[in-house]
Amino acid sequence: MPASTARQKSGKRVGKAATKPGPRKARGGARRRVLAQAPANAAQRPLDEQVQAALSSLENMSTRRDRENLVRFGITASKAFGVSMANIQVLAKRLGRNHALAAALWDTGWYEARMLTSFVDEPERVTPAQMDRWCRDFDNWGICDTVCFHLFDRTPHAWAKVSQWSNEPDEFVKRAAFALLACLAAHDRGAGDAPFLECLPLIESAAADERNFVKKGVSWALRMVGRRSLALNAAAVEVARRLSASPEAAARWVGKGALKELTSPAVIRRLGARRRDAVG
Repeated sequence: MPASTARQKSGKRVGKAATKPGPRKARGGARRRVLAQAPANAAQRPLDEQVQAALSSLENMSTRRDRENLVRFGITASKAFGVSMANIQVLAKRLGRNHALAAALWDTGWYEARMLTSFVDEPERVTPAQMDRWCRDFDNWGICDTVCFHLFDRTPHAWAKVSQWSNEPDEFVKRAAFALLACLAAHDRGAGDAPFLECLPLIESAAADERNFVKKGVSWALRMVGRRSLALNAAAVEVARRLSASPEAAARWVGKGALKELTSPAVIRRLGARRRDAVG
């Protein structure tokens, strides 16, 4: 699933002290002013100015708590401000869709700027070459899953990349294949069962990969495919049963986890209700 840092908690002051703005409150106010003062015609400014303005906004929204959350959630990034997902999305809404800006933000190398591209880029303008280039830059599960969940799975090239990346040796490129498949299972309402059935052999083949982020991506994909329809559930359960009996530890882990979820009464009830609604 896509990655996000926790929101900063806030408390209420009482008594006289409540009338005096403390450092945190003042900082929050400054953060709001940065966004409020952004010009409505920002997209008409030179691209480098737009990039610098976005980076300044991200820096002003950063908090120590959000920087600590990156470590807590196992997100390694050489350049990171420490900004919550909620604030990244606030800034993205302000910026709007802009393919050129997204490309320039990605090239800055800042973790939050790259997260921002997931909401700023225009899916219909994303090219296969861009997807490959960005995917090679993935260096943690947070950026991998977020870009797949909010951008790549909305492009017309998504299905081709699942197959292509599933055979790549790089850990995060390979994870991206299965994160993308999981996201398609969640979001592609127009797809039938056939393309997902065709991807089950990719899942089964990759399940023995012991690398942490690959096996978790494979597990996510298998569970999401199996939650999509009763027919896919039956096919995914068959795969999960075979994996559960595998001599490979990673494959057994993937299989047992998926089997437990996909055969649970809650999942079966939900899929049955969905089929009844479709028929009705």
